[in-house]
Amino acid sequence: MNKTQSRLLKIVIFLFALNSLSLCLYFSSHHHNSNSKQEENHSSLTSNHRSQTENNSSSNSNNFNLKAWPILPSYLPWTQNPNNVTVRSCEAYFGNGFSRRVDVLSSGGWFRCFYSETLRSSICEGGSVRMVPERIKMSRGGERVEDVIGRGEEEELPDFENGAFEILGSTARSKWLVDEGFLDSFVPDGDVMRHTMRGLIRSIRVVDNNSKEFHCDQWIEEPTLLVTRFEYANLFHTVTDWYSAYVASRVTDLPYRPHLIFVDGHSRTPLERTWKALFSSVRYAKAFSGSVCLRHAVLVPLGYETALFKGLTEKIICQGASAHDLWQNPDDQKTARLSEFGEMIRAAFDFPVSRHRAEKPFSGHNVLFVRREDYLAHPRHAGKVESRLSNEQEVFDSLQTWVSNHLECKVNLINGLFAHMPMKEQVRAIQDASVIIGAHGAGLTHIVSATPNTIILEIISSYFRRPHFQLIAEWKGLEYHAINLDGSYAQPSVVIDRDWERSGAELSLMLRSLAFFMPHPPLRSVVNSRAP
Repeated sequence: MNKTQSRLLKIVIFLFALNSLSLCLYFSSHHHNSNSKQEENHSSLTSNHRSQTENNSSSNSNNFNLKAWPILPSYLPWTQNPNNVTVRSCEAYFGNGFSRRVDVLSSGGWFRCFYSETLRSSICEGGSVRMVPERIKMSRGGERVEDVIGRGEEEELPDFENGAFEILGSTARSKWLVDEGFLDSFVPDGDVMRHTMRGLIRSIRVVDNNSKEFHCDQWIEEPTLLVTRFEYANLFHTVTDWYSAYVASRVTDLPYRPHLIFVDGHSRTPLERTWKALFSSVRYAKAFSGSVCLRHAVLVPLGYETALFKGLTEKIICQGASAHDLWQNPDDQKTARLSEFGEMIRAAFDFPVSRHRAEKPFSGHNVLFVRREDYLAHPRHAGKVESRLSNEQEVFDSLQTWVSNHLECKVNLINGLFAHMPMKEQVRAIQDASVIIGAHGAGLTHIVSATPNTIILEIISSYFRRPHFQLIAEWKGLEYHAINLDGSYAQPSVVIDRDWERSGAELSLMLRSLAFFMPHPPLRSVVNSRAP
């Protein structure tokens, strides 16, 4: 090697070493700045003067622990100015009608509520919130139902001692976060005999910023929903809780799916699998050992305060429509929110929800018969369900016979024994159905996850005539037919009738519905019923 080559080699080595040193200094500095920014974000959580964008920024500091929101075809923005939402419009009932913001605390920790005049309830959130499980009187929760048979409901509902929850702030203003006047205005009891979320907020004690009392055995950095439930083993009431938790997440503009804590002592049910699918994690309050501090807590309204439940007693004039149509032509009497939520449930179980998936390919038609069967629901349950259709098996067998005799129609009758079917498979059966038929019962609440063009046929005993599923179908824009019985018995005899359009049998609606889908001539068979 000559002197020139040697000199060049030394220059290359020097430049390589200099470049390596520069990269080392750069990444060292970047890591320090990143840590500083995270610390700044965490400290900013204690200020109520931050913007919503800052909220999201601070929440993102540990978002690797959180699930992303799926892309939903029916999604419409939730962050538009809620002050522009008309009271008692569809968006006010099902979307972001939480237009009145009330800032409660801004020193140390932060706390605020968003009140809906339409629903008469609030979504509240706060930062630097401490939960002390030992100050909440209730059973542990999360047990196998078989292990707690006979336990009373009162043992499972939370009873909050003073200071069960605490928040950092200035004690100069008050020892307690809110007073009864605030609760009456923004978290009213309404028709709820025991408003557990109101009790939770009432228990929040303000701890001075400089106090050593605010000791945390564990910090949860990411946004966390606090949920209290009542009829937790009933699908309809659980769907109202799912929806309330989903709405609270969207109204508070959480960039990822939050964690969730059950602040109740209920035993486990199969419905818990959907909670875990919808959100990033699920735990029971009593499962924590010691105090738990939350950087960002969101207090979810009771399911009783959603439009899904309120619609049973007050008139909600809303018709389901596509998000695409509503984006182009907004209408206060139309909504796509329940379709959005149904897509959220399907996506949570990893089912495709693209617009193209909504169009079912014609390879046959699935007619799903949702059945009622015995199962052990909760500790106070005997394991027997109340029959809403006394000859349900006979009706199913007759439908099966009709299908077997009309193979040319390519109809698949699905036996929907949901009580012993994994939740994911229940959702799959719903999304793949062209027609869903069943007696009035909580299992029909699954139609919230049905795809467009699904037809709903509800067999209604004269003893159980309530509008739950007619309303859900209406709010989703699904075709719905009621088959009203005189009593609880349906005569399922199969009759061949060429002039089926003149038949008075209400069950013929199912076959007419199938005929709507068929590429061949209308069906000539009907099923008769002793319907009034």
